[in-house]
Amino acid sequence: MSAAASWHAGSWMQTFTGRRFYPLAPDPDEVDIVDIAHALSLICRYGGHATRFYSVAEHCVLLSHAVAPEHALWALMHDSAEAYVGDMVRPLKQQMPAYKDIEDAVLWTIAQRFDLPADPLHADLIPATVHAADNRILLDERAAVLAPTDDHWGGVEDLEPLGVRVIGWQPSAAEVLFRDRFAELTQ
Repeated sequence: MSAAASWHAGSWMQTFTGRRFYPLAPDPDEVDIVDIAHALSLICRYGGHATRFYSVAEHCVLLSHAVAPEHALWALMHDSAEAYVGDMVRPLKQQMPAYKDIEDAVLWTIAQRFDLPADPLHADLIPATVHAADNRILLDERAAVLAPTDDHWGGVEDLEPLGVRVIGWQPSAAEVLFRDRFAELTQ
């Protein structure tokens, strides 16, 4: 990228593999599955408020096994933008439309890079069945890695848990299992 182009793209971040990534002007050629797997393996779900470490990478792998095969790759990659923009707890993310726009642009770029079926004119790239499973897995995760509470989470209490077994993989294992699942789904 030329100096003038990089100025217009904004600041860049260095990825695990040493690449430059411009979160405000993402480019499919800058996206690397190694970077995604590594970063997601080190990001703890629920803003770190879990009873043990539980990574976004593990969450994505579990979800990819729980949906229909035709949606498994999207389930694996549904949170992949977080590798480049970080994770944010849902209540806060819902109040940050500019962040959501950036996250969506990065996700669209990732979809392009890995030929995920997506329509850029559709507001939501992720298939509805993946969203539904992502909501149901919250119940499994809450039971496995969050402190017990009688408080309700709006909108999920009437759902059935997805039925996955949350382990709390070590980051090094989560990284490898994410990459292995990606290889399995893209061969």
